[in-house]
Amino acid sequence: MTSTAPAGAPQPTAADLWAAPVTARPLDATVEVPGSKSLTNRLLVLAALADGPGTLRGALRSRDADLMIGALRTLGVGVEEGEAPSTLHVTPGPLTGDVDIDCGLAGTVMRFLPPVAALADGPVRFDGDPQARVRPMGPVLRALHALGVVVSAPGSPDLPSTLPFTVAGRGGLRGGAVDVDASASSQFVSGLLLAAARFEQGLTLRHVGTTLPSLPHIQMTVATLRDAGVRVDDSRDGIWVVTPGPISARDVRVEPDLSNAAPFLAAALVAGGRVSVPGWPAATTQPGALVPGLLEQMGASTSLSPDGVLTVTGDGTVRGVDVDLKAAGELAPTIAALAALADSPSRLRGIAHLRGHETDRLAALAAEITRLGGQAEETRDGLVITPRPLHGGVFHTYADHRMATSGALLGLRVPGVMVEDVETTAKTLPGFAGLWQAML
Repeated sequence: MTSTAPAGAPQPTAADLWAAPVTARPLDATVEVPGSKSLTNRLLVLAALADGPGTLRGALRSRDADLMIGALRTLGVGVEEGEAPSTLHVTPGPLTGDVDIDCGLAGTVMRFLPPVAALADGPVRFDGDPQARVRPMGPVLRALHALGVVVSAPGSPDLPSTLPFTVAGRGGLRGGAVDVDASASSQFVSGLLLAAARFEQGLTLRHVGTTLPSLPHIQMTVATLRDAGVRVDDSRDGIWVVTPGPISARDVRVEPDLSNAAPFLAAALVAGGRVSVPGWPAATTQPGALVPGLLEQMGASTSLSPDGVLTVTGDGTVRGVDVDLKAAGELAPTIAALAALADSPSRLRGIAHLRGHETDRLAALAAEITRLGGQAEETRDGLVITPRPLHGGVFHTYADHRMATSGALLGLRVPGVMVEDVETTAKTLPGFAGLWQAML
């Protein structure tokens, strides 16, 4: 089906627009990517629930991470900067209630912290940006309700399914067994697992939905739990058993954000030349680990040096693909932008859950690629993109950081692309526009 733009895209003023730079020469750049948002916010939660003070080094400092830091401080956790803003010293303490949590537009805050709030000694009120109030929350709130936690919405007797809501903390949670439908987001599983070791009986969590997107993110959660000494049994598909016990305090280093590296690396296909990203891990649970293989399918050459420098080389040719992105939906905006510049049609599958992200990403991508003269159509679980000659114009971002980086990628080849609110990238990648210009 052909898409129309999601709601919530007012006409931008000239001050809101960033002229995406065009390049006519091959790239030769090295881009330092900051720490992973997904790992930073998982490690912050575990450090807040740990059995002693801990330290995160190389942590991402972005809006999402700072919202998590602010929320944990509000709950009574000490979080202090070290010798650099990316070094965070975390001191756990009794979790305090009768507080308000600002989730902003951070899915990790709104979905990871309600189970933590159940351990506080009073009510914890959650709210966020206007766009956050339409993001699904029902599965995690229903799971908490089934575990005996009172969850309420202002002025309504019904169990809420979106922000705003209040979690009535009682200082502890018995735990036990619960079912959750995580078809809309793997964060529902991760949020419950992160706090589960602090439940009196631990947790047996069963996924009952028809699909489970972004499985690598759940594997990331399980790996971080195990690294902190928590026993997790995931030997059965869709079932996780967390044994109650302490969460070990640690001094850990956060990996670079591989998904944030994707648009920079993809630029080598669009403009030709080479782009390198240092610090690429030899083994990781980040979904961004799929970037090199995806870019190879679209025509790139990639290499990983012994000291962890990933280099992507292209000649300006982009090939169309038919690819299932269920495991790494966050890469879809980058792949969609490449597909709009490809030499043949592309089909992106397995990403129906992107309709519940910062915006309806499928509708947004289809609308904005079409707005620039391309042909992009929604399917039941993804997009079909047929390359057409593109022209300049305003590329709306809908307060979505990955939409902004997609617009920048298209602008490398298409003169006159004006990206609305490029600073929305500060959600996970502060200073994106400067990094992008420096790459050129």
